[in-house]
Amino acid sequence: MSGLPYPITLPALADSQVTRVGVKSPEDVVVVSALRTALTKGRKGGFKDVLADELLLHVFKGTIERTGIDPALVQDITVGNVAGKGGLATPSRMAALAAGFPETTSVSTLNRQCSSGLQACVQIASAIQCGLIDIGIGAGVESMTSDYFSREVPLSEKLQQKQVVADCKIPMGITSENVAADYGLSRTEQDAFSAKSHQKAAAAQKAGYFKDEILPCTVTILDKDGQNPKTIVVDQDEGIRASSTVESLSKLKPAFTPTGTTTAGNASQISDGAAAVLLMKRKTAQKLNLPILGKYVTSASVGVPPRVMGVGPAYAIPVAVERAGIKISDVDVYEINEAFASQALYTVKVLDIPEEKVNPKGGAIAIGHPLGCTGARQVATLFPELKRQDKKIGVTSMCIGSGMGMAAVWERE
Repeated sequence: MSGLPYPITLPALADSQVTRVGVKSPEDVVVVSALRTALTKGRKGGFKDVLADELLLHVFKGTIERTGIDPALVQDITVGNVAGKGGLATPSRMAALAAGFPETTSVSTLNRQCSSGLQACVQIASAIQCGLIDIGIGAGVESMTSDYFSREVPLSEKLQQKQVVADCKIPMGITSENVAADYGLSRTEQDAFSAKSHQKAAAAQKAGYFKDEILPCTVTILDKDGQNPKTIVVDQDEGIRASSTVESLSKLKPAFTPTGTTTAGNASQISDGAAAVLLMKRKTAQKLNLPILGKYVTSASVGVPPRVMGVGPAYAIPVAVERAGIKISDVDVYEINEAFASQALYTVKVLDIPEEKVNPKGGAIAIGHPLGCTGARQVATLFPELKRQDKKIGVTSMCIGSGMGMAAVWERE
């Protein structure tokens, strides 16, 4: 494939980064815990009757219980969420209090669309780097069952005389079609990428590779009439289909245009889930005798044309790795969100990333993509995989609706 078609003018700022790959410092912002719920099918899965605040409650309590940290030491929590009403601000505060964090632990929420969970982690890491707090949690949550289908955002027509502004309203599926058409990505390629995602995820699930990152959750589920409550334990990602093949996926009709190449089988799933990442400086973790999974190195968010928003990771990843003082080839594992096969495949191809380094346990096409959760979920997925492979450097990245991309660099301890 040809090189990136749009220039990236964002400065790398490598010399001003406070954290260095391969160099340990007491000032490093480290990951002490990263966990997630299983991801369940929207409207019909194990979390269909569980609201976003309860999903958050599970990962908050799990973080406290697994690390043994005194909740009073956590000074701030930031939660990424996309579709919740009121920015999910009050439910997130309630979830923190219900989990056992004291009134003195503050809570905020943010929305950078599909990168919200990652942005929450970066916001907390940046606050720690700046000395604003010592310990914090970056989290992400989405109950697409409850919130995704009722979202309505009023927009002024006055702004939309400019084409690039109007392009921000293009449905995500159409942006996927634009990427496929603009960059010559065939239906067969997209289906092959998707089948591989399911196969990798199925193999990982069978081998128990997700167990370190998934927190089993005991929840209540109702029947189709909203009656007969039953208690179940949710501890497995529900969207993985081991039987997926190029042949089976090729039978699905295009989902967005009659002659398109994007289908329900080569796009991410509508899912429910939550994740949380506990962050602090290395010296703080050592003082508290807490385990260190690895460290946050740096990140980058960039803008791209809204009509091809899916190419965002192809722009964000080069900036982030350059900031970290490394090359794309130095990264051992890439967790790139599979919003659509078209955009993930484009990123892998244009950056010339070896296939075996990308989503080794499968991605969002198989596992699911609860919008605000994904960025934090990827961190929980990355560190156990780096450990399993005995590798060091990982990148998490995703495209962002309305035309952006984000990436972060992490280093295993």
